[in-house]
Amino acid sequence: MTYKHLTIDKLTMIESYYLQHNKPVEIANRMGRAIQTIYNVVNKFKQGKTALDYWHQYK
Repeated sequence: MTYKHLTIDKLTMIESYYLQHNKPVEIANRMGRAIQTIYNVVNKFKQGKTALDYWHQYK
């Protein structure tokens, strides 16, 4: 299995779900992504980062 980086579109979608108070498990199920992937992104949001910050760090 190969790792696929999250696109800025997917990151903003995760951010939107997060800001609507969806749990990481719910976000992962909706998007068909691994729960750990969503937790990694959400933890950055909790540190005050944005989807764009995350994308610039890992692109």
